[in-house]
Amino acid sequence: MDISLIIFSALLLLVVVTLFLGIKLVPQGSKWVIQRLGKFHKTLSPGLNLIIPYVDSVAYRVTTKDIVLEIPAQEVITNDNASIRANAVAYINILSPDKAVYGVENYSIAIQTLVQTSLRSIIGEMKLDECLSSRELIKTKLKSSISDDISDWGITLKTVEIQDINPSTTMQTAMEEQAAAERARRAAVTKAEGEKQAQILEADGRLEASRRDAEAQVVLADASGEAIKRISDAVGDKELPAMYLLGEKYIHSITELSQSDNAKTLIYPADIANTLKGILNK
Repeated sequence: MDISLIIFSALLLLVVVTLFLGIKLVPQGSKWVIQRLGKFHKTLSPGLNLIIPYVDSVAYRVTTKDIVLEIPAQEVITNDNASIRANAVAYINILSPDKAVYGVENYSIAIQTLVQTSLRSIIGEMKLDECLSSRELIKTKLKSSISDDISDWGITLKTVEIQDINPSTTMQTAMEEQAAAERARRAAVTKAEGEKQAQILEADGRLEASRRDAEAQVVLADASGEAIKRISDAVGDKELPAMYLLGEKYIHSITELSQSDNAKTLIYPADIANTLKGILNK
């Protein structure tokens, strides 16, 4: 084989490899960090880029898309010593890939840890009821507390959302028991209040009935007095009016007695007038 052909083929292969190593096509949504002889040199943007072969190398490929970081759930103690479980999700974007890869060992783990620590600190200053009802407030404080820290790494926090804030299993049991006790207490108060109102209404009813009975007796007494007066004026005898009225009452009583279920035998006196006189000791 001709030695010149071998040398030409080797040089051609070297040229192809060199061109391949010197031409870099960066896809959209990514940035590549270039090191020159082990030191940061520049960042390649999407598109066609040229580097010096054998001297420059691609050290890191970093995405410029928004990154979603799941923040694991953790036990947090509130200001009133209640235990709750909270987790979140953070949306970040890398603005400076060189700072992100050289400023921290692993920016994903670093941000997750930072969010967890800040979340514990924020919830630890709040009471349980406030934590369960103030997600927006926790989100605002959380975003404010970590935005400045991660900006030093060339990363911006787009937003952070609180996924779940739930009391622990033990706390949920205690809250359910407390809620059941509160419902039982309200039911007892409502029942007692109802019985009280019923007793008051019943007493008012008895009082009103007694008042009406008393008024009726007064009216009947006045009517009887008026009747006696009129009969006395008409008859002019002192005994006859009283005997008339007593006879009327006597007949009325016998009539009611005859209609009673317990009445078996009725005995009418032979002489009602003498009977009435006997009653009057006349």
